[in-house]
Amino acid sequence: MIVSWNTTNACNMYCDHCYRDAGCQAEEELNTAEAKTLLEQIAKAGFKIMIFSGGEPLLRPDIVELVAYATSLGLRPVFGTNGTLITVEMARRLKEAGAMGMGISLDSLHIDKHNQFRKYPRAWEEAVQGMRNCREVGLPFQIHTTVMDWNRDELEAITDFAVAEGAVAHHFFFLVPTGRAVSIEEESLRAEEYEDALTRIMKKQQEVDIELKPTCAPQFMRIAKEMGVKTRFGRGCLAGTSYCIISPKGQVQPCAYLNIPLGDVRETPFDELWKTHPVLNELRTLDYKGGCGSCGYKTICGGCRARAAYYEEGDFMAEEPWCLYHGRKGGK
Repeated sequence: MIVSWNTTNACNMYCDHCYRDAGCQAEEELNTAEAKTLLEQIAKAGFKIMIFSGGEPLLRPDIVELVAYATSLGLRPVFGTNGTLITVEMARRLKEAGAMGMGISLDSLHIDKHNQFRKYPRAWEEAVQGMRNCREVGLPFQIHTTVMDWNRDELEAITDFAVAEGAVAHHFFFLVPTGRAVSIEEESLRAEEYEDALTRIMKKQQEVDIELKPTCAPQFMRIAKEMGVKTRFGRGCLAGTSYCIISPKGQVQPCAYLNIPLGDVRETPFDELWKTHPVLNELRTLDYKGGCGSCGYKTICGGCRARAAYYEEGDFMAEEPWCLYHGRKGGK
């Protein structure tokens, strides 16, 4: 099971697509003691992979201490970061504290496109240097790419770049209109483009040794099965079933893009919220509507619950809108 904690709302960038609308540090973010209590509750709930995200998690002064504490609890600490603050020294400290991997954002091989998207003049150059600093100290890293209409033709080339730089994986994040991303919703892929991109990624997976993983595009599980591509993943959409996210202030929600507040870890222990909250229990029924409900692949796909909620007036059990497989039955 995987949990992501937005450790801070502070960020040195102002990216167009940020679901957390990050920039300035928020008031009343969890302090070090509260964060350690949260990590204890996460371990108690049975989670294994602990994603430290943001904002920019490396802006949090106690981040190395928290990584070490997570490690002591048996969690596997990994990161979602823009990579610009990963000096050689920081990479070494994180590795020594127990960090298992760094997910570093890179959205284009065109420097200007990436920098404009991230609203930071040296975002590309510093992210790539961060990757190389990780490689120097032996800290595994992977590349994270947000898929848009303007970079969809670059996906395989970015994978080749990831291989050349020594990345262990390339993960593709398909845009869900949440936070600032609402303003660029028209740049997200629609059904035919969505299917084409996923098919190309799965074809590329057959050609490279590193892991390729679409996120917020659970139909990749169906496509992988149809193409005979083996993956280590058991399911597409994990929201509420084996994944959730916690805000800088300790608010829990089913996933980063499904903005449904489930409770505050300062008031109710995380492990209790995870086991008992009715929204999570409803998501676990897999009792979807429309084509998602009748699809033979619903147990391995599930449709994007956040995208369903956005386009269906908050109904997180509705049909996924950008799937070409709607209404077809008999999936294996």
